[in-house]
Amino acid sequence: MSDLSQSAQADPGGGPRRWNAGVVGGVLFLAIAVPCFVTLPWSLARYDRQQTADIEQVLAAPSWTEPMGTDGLGRSVLWRSLLGGAISLGIGLAAAGIAVGIGVTWGMVSGYVGGRTDAAMMRAVDVLYGLPYILLVVMVTLALQPVMAKGFSWVLDESVAGTVADVVTLLLAIGGVSWLTMARVIRGQVLSLKERPFVEAARAAGIGPVWILWRHLVPNMTGPIVVYATLTVPQAILQESLLSFLGIGVQAPLPSWGNLASEGRSSLGSLAKLGGGGGGGGGFSWCW
Repeated sequence: MSDLSQSAQADPGGGPRRWNAGVVGGVLFLAIAVPCFVTLPWSLARYDRQQTADIEQVLAAPSWTEPMGTDGLGRSVLWRSLLGGAISLGIGLAAAGIAVGIGVTWGMVSGYVGGRTDAAMMRAVDVLYGLPYILLVVMVTLALQPVMAKGFSWVLDESVAGTVADVVTLLLAIGGVSWLTMARVIRGQVLSLKERPFVEAARAAGIGPVWILWRHLVPNMTGPIVVYATLTVPQAILQESLLSFLGIGVQAPLPSWGNLASEGRSSLGSLAKLGGGGGGGGGFSWCW
């Protein structure tokens, strides 16, 4: 067995290479995210130019100029999908960052302080765990949206303030309820690490708890934090898409993957009815 392992190490290219699932997931994520963010300036430019309906381009078939065709208002589906992808991914990344910040802070304080403080903080997490996740996000979104819209109206135009308020409210709502698993994991890590000799030596040297948490515990928890952060990002993107699909998240005319899917579902229903009523699908073929 040792000879086989030595030969495998001597000839690393001799056997099939096994791809790590995380590497494959990262490559797929970058393959989707990079085009969305790279083309963001052009997507915004097309978005500004296509605020009014173009009757001649309504439901146009895919072509060289419009590879994915146009929607019911003559807007390019390709550029709206890229802009919607940038918005959905941006909200997901921001919401994941908020969830990681809250979860790491909550878990570190709970685990390090211990006692009744730990018990009270973990019972709060248990209560939030017992509530339906989607319902909790919807309730937070509906509660924060009017407040955010009123606050942004003081510094922005009314139409722009409503759009910005929708996006900010959505990422705060998703990030504000996605930190529970992170808090539990970090608490367990802190309970394990705070009994190590290097933490006891730091206490004996008179170092304060904040510096111990930041200098000694956080670097030793980088692995779990990164792993659970990568799990939170797709969850936040899916939640944003679901809420936008239901009409609670990002509102039209600003695109996101959720409301684009909702518009596509409505268009498919209309085309199916048009095709069925036109005798053998004539209406459907006419639209495409």
